Amino acid sequence: MEKTVWQGKFLRMTTETIGEITWERAYLPDGVVVFPVTDDGKILVIRERRAHENPPVRLKPVTGMLDAGSTPEENAQRELQEEIGFKATTLEKFWTYTTNGTVNSVTHFFIAKGLIPSKLSNPDGDVVEEILALTPAEMDHKVATDEMRWGVSVMGWQRLRMTSPVGIFPS
Repeated sequence: MEKTVWQGKFLRMTTETIGEITWERAYLPDGVVVFPVTDDGKILVIRERRAHENPPVRLKPVTGMLDAGSTPEENAQRELQEEIGFKATTLEKFWTYTTNGTVNSVTHFFIAKGLIPSKLSNPDGDVVEEILALTPAEMDHKVATDEMRWGVSVMGWQRLRMTSPVGIFPS
């Protein structure tokens, strides 16, 4: 039987003995990753300062943890409003990635289009220093050179590039 050995604000750690081996598991909050696409086919990403991380500044798409009682779509819209000041008229989920085993979580990936201004304050204390509009090729370069290293988000970008239908990114 799995037993919680530590519970923090965002993480839960458990152990479970199966046979002779004690397994450790970490449970992360489920989340969303959103790739906002402008009318001319550029992807909006943010340069964000997070005082508790090393390095404290990172380049990433719009992301966030799911709030209890909200759908992934509702959370994706809220994160867009908090981080870049836009709301999407079209929000399309293109992938749900589930990790299980030692580290466990679910991440929902979205493409956001038809962006209209709609700003909400960002309650988590992170500071968006800059919003960049990148072409798909520029995004690929940021990933290839490790300027964008936000792990699960990068996997989502790679998945989108491999599976996106023609016309998602206008030329």
